[in-house]
Amino acid sequence: MTRARAGWLLWGLAAVAAAAIGLAWFTPASDYLYLPNTASPLADRVTVAGEKPRVGPGGIYYVDVTIRRATWAEQLLPFLRPEGATLVPKKEVVPPGSSFEARHEDGLKEMARSEKVAAAVALKAAGYDVPATPRGALVEAVATDAPAVKVLRSGDVIVAAFGKETLTPEKLRRVFVGVKPGTIAPLRVRRDSVVRTVKVRTVESPQQPGRAIIGIRVAQSANIKLPRKVKIDLGQVGGPSAGLPFALDVLQELGTDVDHGRRVVATGEIALDGSIGPIGGVKQKTYGARRAHADVFLVPAGENAAEARRYAGNLRIIPVDNFQQALAALETAA
Repeated sequence: MTRARAGWLLWGLAAVAAAAIGLAWFTPASDYLYLPNTASPLADRVTVAGEKPRVGPGGIYYVDVTIRRATWAEQLLPFLRPEGATLVPKKEVVPPGSSFEARHEDGLKEMARSEKVAAAVALKAAGYDVPATPRGALVEAVATDAPAVKVLRSGDVIVAAFGKETLTPEKLRRVFVGVKPGTIAPLRVRRDSVVRTVKVRTVESPQQPGRAIIGIRVAQSANIKLPRKVKIDLGQVGGPSAGLPFALDVLQELGTDVDHGRRVVATGEIALDGSIGPIGGVKQKTYGARRAHADVFLVPAGENAAEARRYAGNLRIIPVDNFQQALAALETAA
C-alpha cells in the first residue's frame, strides 16, 4: 500500500469514527436521564386570598427534576452525563402500554390533587375549619407486570386492606408493613360508586427486598372544601412531590413565620392527615437544593433522607414524617 493510499484510508476511518461519535452524541437511546433543576422560590407561584405581604430574607422553595431521553453516548459512557444525572430504564419511566405524554398528563393531575390537599393541611394548621373527608387511596397507575393489573385499574379507590381501614395512602402503606411478598391481600375497592372485595397477590419490592407491595401508585382521594381561595401555578411541572413545600408556603402566605429567615427547600408528598410520603428523584433534588444555596432541605424520613445525605455535601438534611414535625423542625433549627 502506498503512503498516499494509507493516508486516505486513515482519513476515511477518522471520518467514519467522527460520524459515529456525532450520531451517538445526538441520537436518543431507549433509556431516560433524571437531571437536577435548581430549586425555585414559591412566593410568586402561590396566591392565597387575604395573604399578608412578606419582606426579608429566606423563603420556601420547591425543587423538581427534568426527565429526558438519554443519547446513546450518555447511555454508554457515564462520564458524559451531566453532573447529578441518573440513567433510568425506560420501563420505569414509561410502563409498557403507556407513553411519555400520557405519564406527563398523569403527573399534572397528581399535581392538581397535591395542591388541594396541601392547601387543606396548611389552612387547618392556621386554625381554619376545613371540611375535608378522606375517601381512600386513589389508584393512579398499576404496574403492567404485577398481578394487580388483572384486578385493579386507574381510578379505583382502596378503602380497606386485610380488614383495616385505609382512607389515606399512608394508612395503606402501614397495613403492608411486615407482610411477606406473595401474600394474597384482600382489598375493599370502590369503583364507580360500588364497593367490592377483591384479592391481589403481592410481589416483592425491587427497591426493598423482602417488602411486599401491590405494584400500584396511589394518591389521596378526598372531598375538600377550602375556606379560602388558594391558587398554585407551577406551569407544566407535574407529580405530587411538591405537596410539603406547597403547605409550608401557604401557611407562610397567611402570616406564619415558617422559614424563620432561612432559605428552605422541601420535597415530599403530603396526605390529608399531614403525613409525608416518599418521593422519587431525591439525588437530583438534593443537587437542586445545593445549587439554590439552601440553608436546609426537608425530605421524607427513611430512605429518602438517607439518599439525600449521600449527596448533600454541607447541606443540612432534615427528615420529616409529617407536617407538624416539619414546622417544629424549622422552629428549632439553628
